[in-house]
Amino acid sequence: MELSRWHAPSAERPRSVTILGSTGSVGQSTVDLIARNPRNYRVEALVAGNSVEALAEQARRLHARVAVVANPQRYRALKDALAGTSIEAAAGPEAVIEAAERPAEWVMAAVVGFAGLAPVLAAARRGALIALANKEALVCAGRLLLEAVRESGGALLPVDSEHNAIFQVFDAEQRTAVDKLILTASGGPFRNWSLSDMADATREQALAHPNWDMGAKISIDSATMMNKGLELIEAHLLFGLPGEQIDIVVHPQSVIHSMVAYRDGSVLAQMGTPDMRVPISHTLGWPARIDSPAVRLDFTALSPLTFEQPDSGRFPSLRLARQALAIGGSAPIVLNAANEVAVAAFLSGRIGFLDIARVVEDVMMADGNLSSAVEGLQYVQNTDRKAREMAESAVQNHALTN
Repeated sequence: MELSRWHAPSAERPRSVTILGSTGSVGQSTVDLIARNPRNYRVEALVAGNSVEALAEQARRLHARVAVVANPQRYRALKDALAGTSIEAAAGPEAVIEAAERPAEWVMAAVVGFAGLAPVLAAARRGALIALANKEALVCAGRLLLEAVRESGGALLPVDSEHNAIFQVFDAEQRTAVDKLILTASGGPFRNWSLSDMADATREQALAHPNWDMGAKISIDSATMMNKGLELIEAHLLFGLPGEQIDIVVHPQSVIHSMVAYRDGSVLAQMGTPDMRVPISHTLGWPARIDSPAVRLDFTALSPLTFEQPDSGRFPSLRLARQALAIGGSAPIVLNAANEVAVAAFLSGRIGFLDIARVVEDVMMADGNLSSAVEGLQYVQNTDRKAREMAESAVQNHALTN
């Protein structure tokens, strides 16, 4: 990664930024950080899915050049909300891609789910410095994304707290000296629940994460521990180590965000309070470090830090993710698509909590092309679409038995 190309943001040389997914949890935290030091940043574009009012308020607050809403039916509402300003309004999937292609040096990729893939690739192909919070883009099209970054001379900075932690303590020049990566997991809201209790878990209970304030989809992924499964695949792609060298450890306090173990017995950990503004600020200021409003760790006040093995019996998503990584090819795309459909079905009350993993497993077992090589974005999109259709059928089957 060529450091000399990138400069630290400052009032003299403000960093131009675009936020894809500005009204979501990560996007709001990014907006908060920029608003605290506006002289150091120039906002090129803000992109949201449907939240016109919040998007317009952010655009006014940060003096963005353009605001884009992905839902084309919300264009008029956005236009009206920005009346009296010089901020350009746009809407629709093509406008989202165009926003990613605008000349911002730094792009926060925080659109949740597979929908974030195309704009992330667009930003990567033009050589942007990408702060990646969209794990699904890397899981589904990791090789394509990494190749685009490499060919354009851009850079990819992980925002997920776990991968950002590893990034900060991973010695890329001594990759062979690494023994293993250790991803930490909070265990989610059902860490100590029995399977029978989890079967009756409500939407509200699954969304109640004990440590982190996240959006609905990510919160459910944390409850099933699929988020850790997706992060396993991400870590393999980002740091080039096989799945056998990537461990997952449950750490309920969420103080140690991940670790790198070296061959000499050293283990380097990145620590901090569970506040997404810490990893976001790391990427927003990279290659320098900037101020963050996150509460500092007080080691004298910390409760004991504990660790335990994850239970793949109660959380089968971990096993399914490892299977997808081992199979390779299209398997991660199918895993992700089926999970997105199943999570949406649970949130809408169509299936139970334990059915989420069952739907994913049904689709993976039924798909006979999991090992097929991934050949371009069109192939990824077609595979995703077919897997979603299969997942919808699986949802209907499980909904009938509840």
